[in-house]
Amino acid sequence: MADKTENKPGFVARMKAAVKGLFGSIAKFIRDTKNELKKVVWPSKADVKTNTIVVLVVVAIAAVVMIVLDAIFGGVLGLVIGA
Repeated sequence: MADKTENKPGFVARMKAAVKGLFGSIAKFIRDTKNELKKVVWPSKADVKTNTIVVLVVVAIAAVVMIVLDAIFGGVLGLVIGA
């Protein structure tokens, strides 16, 4: 009768292969990330400054609009309730 037992690698060998595969995947991820970051077009200092000013102005305008709307709706609600 033929022996049907398989020759599987032991636990230690399987763990070594898993660890090697894990570190290989991490190294590949880091290499790919570095390659992608080389493709990024970073904004200039002037662009960053201009965009920051635009964002601050838009936020200030939005705040003023919210304050005005709050005052209007608060006044209307005060008239409706009769306070």
